[in-house]
Amino acid sequence: MPATSPAIEDYLKTVYAYTEWQPDAITPSVLAGRLGVAPSSVTEMVKKMASAGLVSHVPYGAVRLTDTGLAQALAVVRRHRLIETWLVEEMGYSWDEVHDEAEILEHALSDRLLEAIDVRLGRPRNDPHGDPIPEADGTLEREPALLLAEAPAGHRGTVLRISDRDPSVLRELDESGVRPGTELEVTDAAADRFAVTAAVGGSPVDLALPRETAASIWVTV
Repeated sequence: MPATSPAIEDYLKTVYAYTEWQPDAITPSVLAGRLGVAPSSVTEMVKKMASAGLVSHVPYGAVRLTDTGLAQALAVVRRHRLIETWLVEEMGYSWDEVHDEAEILEHALSDRLLEAIDVRLGRPRNDPHGDPIPEADGTLEREPALLLAEAPAGHRGTVLRISDRDPSVLRELDESGVRPGTELEVTDAAADRFAVTAAVGGSPVDLALPRETAASIWVTV
């Protein structure tokens, strides 16, 4: 595989993460916003990655991973999600604290240490936010999911995944008892505050979630 750098790994992971739960390819402008860099920096890096066979791209068009780029992106994603799981399970971090730490550590861990962490944790299938952890060979199983904000009234589902982009949302949901595995029923999908009934601690709890919070939660179809 082509040699990578921490910067390239960040780009690969960001391109992959953008399309993991929805079908639209990422554009250079969105990529710049996600990475917090200037559009001109994205243009130069994407050209470099395209030359290395990691992405396909036409000027001003979407950026897509090649098969080689996807394989490398999944390797980075595996490291990131295993580190997040390790920090929560073994190091006492809460689920809203681990993303930034994993961003740093994912570039430094050796494959040997990563394998040891995987074994130590019992080879988990999902990270603390519900994201699936790729296997060492790049295989990944992801259950079909529906964005809660797009679910109709009456829909019942189990929380599969919660985006970790906003730590405040994670803290809000944690206080409400909503995590991956929580069963939800949508009772009102029309209001600005999305009404759901959640099975928390074996009892039904009525919650009014801001629509932007509902847009961070994926449930079973």
